Amino acid sequence: MKSMSKPPAIQKSYKYYDFLLVGFVTVLLCSNLIGAGKAALVDLPILGPVVFGAGILFFPISYAFGDIFTEVYGYAFDRRAVWCGFGALLFAAFMSLIVIHLQPAPGDYNAHLQEGLESVFGNTWRIVFGSIIAFWCGSLVNSFVLAKLKILSSGQYLWLRLITSTAAGELVDSSLFYFLAFYGIWPSSQVIEVAFAQYLLKTAWEVLAIPLTYRIVSFLKRAESVDYYDHRTNFNPFKIKV
Repeated sequence: MKSMSKPPAIQKSYKYYDFLLVGFVTVLLCSNLIGAGKAALVDLPILGPVVFGAGILFFPISYAFGDIFTEVYGYAFDRRAVWCGFGALLFAAFMSLIVIHLQPAPGDYNAHLQEGLESVFGNTWRIVFGSIIAFWCGSLVNSFVLAKLKILSSGQYLWLRLITSTAAGELVDSSLFYFLAFYGIWPSSQVIEVAFAQYLLKTAWEVLAIPLTYRIVSFLKRAESVDYYDHRTNFNPFKIKV
């Protein structure tokens, strides 16, 4: 007599998840390929003049995506998105390295173009490594904290959960990046000072975006007919399956 086995579980497909995933990866690539090439200056009321990388304009958006993935679809769907972004950043860094080291064609234009490419895309291996690792760790911490707080609060106080998870994720992100990229190069006091300033700016940026995050989350929960709670989720960060 043949043994009876349970039919495989059918994975529900979502209408908007793939579009959000593409947007998330696009933001990450822009943060490294566009934002990383420029240092900007802003004069803050309390801190005074602060130099920051233009990538700060992009990374908080990636955390907003992570909040949306986790709050609507659950931790596992955000974890998959983070791995997709991780792979995209690795590929972009590898291809940038190859393109920069290709012999440029003769001519003044190509010589100047090569200089520009090296300035924009020629980040040191420590900066690239630090950026990718910090993103991976910070994003998953953000998602984990948000998922756990959703269970503890029974889905209430979304604004507080968003701020708390962002503060935790950005703290890990900023601390890891500046330590991995600049420790031993900059004075330790400067590493801490710049990391702290970046942390405040990134966190404040996303706090300002909370009203928009609320609207998107509300729309997606209705459109997708889902409001996931991670009661039985395997929070292993190295899993890719949802």
